[in-house]
Amino acid sequence: MTVKQYNAAPQRENSSTHEDDYEAEPVIGGSSFLVFNAAPSWLTSLTVHCVALLVLAWITVPPPPVDVERPITMTPAEEIIDWDKDYVEPPTPPDLDAPPVTAPVAVAAVNTPFEENTPEPEDWLTGEDGPMDEAVAVDFVDFSNFSARRGDWATIPGDDGDGPFGKRRIGPHTGPGPTPVTEAAIAAALKWLAAHQCQDGSWNFDHRRGGPSQADPGTLTQAPRGATGLALMAFLGTGQTHQHGKYQRTVRGGLLYLVRSMKRTSGGGASFEEPGGRMYSHGICSIALCEAYGMTKDRDLMQPAQAALNHIVYAQDPVGGGWRYTPRQPGDTSVVGWMLMALKSGHLSYLDVDTNSVVGATRFLDAVQSESGAKYGYTGPGGGNATTAIGLLSRMYTGWEQDHASLERGVEYLSKTGPSKNNMYYNYYATQVMFQADGPYGDTWNKWNREMRDYLTSTQSKHGAEAGSWFFGKGGEHGAERGGRLYHTAMAAMILEVYYRIQPIYQKQASEEPFEL
Repeated sequence: MTVKQYNAAPQRENSSTHEDDYEAEPVIGGSSFLVFNAAPSWLTSLTVHCVALLVLAWITVPPPPVDVERPITMTPAEEIIDWDKDYVEPPTPPDLDAPPVTAPVAVAAVNTPFEENTPEPEDWLTGEDGPMDEAVAVDFVDFSNFSARRGDWATIPGDDGDGPFGKRRIGPHTGPGPTPVTEAAIAAALKWLAAHQCQDGSWNFDHRRGGPSQADPGTLTQAPRGATGLALMAFLGTGQTHQHGKYQRTVRGGLLYLVRSMKRTSGGGASFEEPGGRMYSHGICSIALCEAYGMTKDRDLMQPAQAALNHIVYAQDPVGGGWRYTPRQPGDTSVVGWMLMALKSGHLSYLDVDTNSVVGATRFLDAVQSESGAKYGYTGPGGGNATTAIGLLSRMYTGWEQDHASLERGVEYLSKTGPSKNNMYYNYYATQVMFQADGPYGDTWNKWNREMRDYLTSTQSKHGAEAGSWFFGKGGEHGAERGGRLYHTAMAAMILEVYYRIQPIYQKQASEEPFEL
């Protein structure tokens, strides 16, 4: 801090010499004669001392130094993550031939802070309300106390074709399922998503904040982490990572945003919870982080991914075994599905997964099943389409065999129901169930796949700023319009990526890595 100094002389008393009392007389030798010769000695001495005092009065002594409070500097997250050191500018759309992105006018700034008096957001997938407990707001911390499940990092499978994510290579893909039409649709979707990434590396369900499209924006603006996790999952599903592919900078920006936004929790991990997405956001972001680590073996991602898994274990309802909006709240099937998928992704990535959490999730599934496990409800026994698809897929992940009688009846029920025209949440889970249960060559799967992929490729936007995206309007799953065009685009892209995005559970390669219960 700069201290401004002021120099000031003391006020002098009346210093008049009363010249009128003296008679005028000729001056000999100028004024110095009068001072040094005509004046008496005592007056000369007095004059000299007065001058000396005046000189000393004008000399100021600087004040003592002021202790200025200096801000405490903390190591930013970007210095903790090695692969961020060369990241200078925000990510830009990778297509250099694309028209420049112009920010829309009168759109609120990214990441509007959540105020305490803001009404509780409606559950963006199910319509249910629940209390929102704020996560512990602390700075990004060092996760060095967490380690992978297996010590020999060099033996962890990566994206070389041998690991659990080996089918995820940068296209075009061949084999049963993908076609040139589906591959073109996925490529267009990724291009649209990249063009609507925000400058801080995130995505927002109000996609106008990141790109040129103004049509069908979502209203769920307070869940940028959840939106970022979904978008990243779409890129990772085709082998695009921060180390490989056309969209390296796009994926890197998204991963950086997630890692920077993590909040340490009392459960020994770190959380992605946020006002708009709550534990939904945490599960989705955990999947993206674990997959990115498993695909690249980037050790800088290992510790944040492990911390995300630790928070899932901590947040589980210790009584019922499920997960919901806030940590340790009695669960619902929708959130449980994301958590189990995150735990499975972490397990396949050779991270440490507490198998007691898998046992607890099985206990929750038992509590919400109906018809001996062929159907599933939301928070209790039932048989909704989406919750049944989630429940069946969860059963596959937790150990049900392919020929389990209840699983077969549940698959038959989904097959008769068929794909939805506007409920992408149901389609996302049901497509995985059909693919896993029947295999890539089964008749039941082929019937579902033809209907699903033909519908998606025919409904994708082909013109203008919306080219490559989807929006299925209102009337689908409750609250999906809150996610808007970005939500629908990410979900539809992942459905079309099912042939290589997920590992077939009942093939030998996947069965070698079951949850070790």
